[in-house]
Amino acid sequence: MAGHSKWANIQHRKGRQDEKRGAAFSKLAKEITVAAKMGGGDPGFNPRLRLAVDKAKGVNMPKDKIDNAIKKGTGELEGVSYEEIRYEGYGIGGSAVMVDCLTDNKTRTVADVRHAFSKYGGNMGTDGCVAFQFKHCGQMLFAPGTSEDALMEAALEAGAEDVVTNDDGSIEVITGPWEFTTVKEALEKAGFTAEFGEVTMKPQNETELAGDEALRMQKLLDALESLDDVQEVYTSAVMDE
Repeated sequence: MAGHSKWANIQHRKGRQDEKRGAAFSKLAKEITVAAKMGGGDPGFNPRLRLAVDKAKGVNMPKDKIDNAIKKGTGELEGVSYEEIRYEGYGIGGSAVMVDCLTDNKTRTVADVRHAFSKYGGNMGTDGCVAFQFKHCGQMLFAPGTSEDALMEAALEAGAEDVVTNDDGSIEVITGPWEFTTVKEALEKAGFTAEFGEVTMKPQNETELAGDEALRMQKLLDALESLDDVQEVYTSAVMDE
């Protein structure tokens, strides 16, 4: 995409996420609890729990908080029962937005999400209105200058689905959502450390926004991400710096 740097955009997004680490603990604890409830408390046999625990460790969440969240999920400790809900809608410029929530009060959550959409220029849609525009996958980004051939060989051997070189020289490795950790560890053993990596809903097509539209879209995303019941916000919007 002309003028669009995948590297700069993802680094910017990572920086914004790092700024929110303090608020992340409670959201990560929810995800760990739900993952343990659904698939058991052993990360070795529960890929979703393993991802959640790895993410928690990545922001230095204390071990006792991680352990307590697992115990709440397995019933060893008393805890709140959360429901998973996904809301879909449209942001500025027709960009697609998906909002994943964990809540103990669906009525409160839907009202909060709808309010954020309407206040900041978006529109909440119906179930399935934009989900088809995203792919659930693991995504790792490697810095410009990384050896494309060597990384591709190592990634495909480790079980990656695809390796994509962007116009700015950065390289993306795409994996299945539950193969992400395995591929990441294999690449690290081969000497390749990703600058950024996560399991995400990757947009199949991007909507590039600039100027006032980009600012308005960022306000909408910030408003959604600040809601207590919101775990993740995914969008097709790309805001260039």
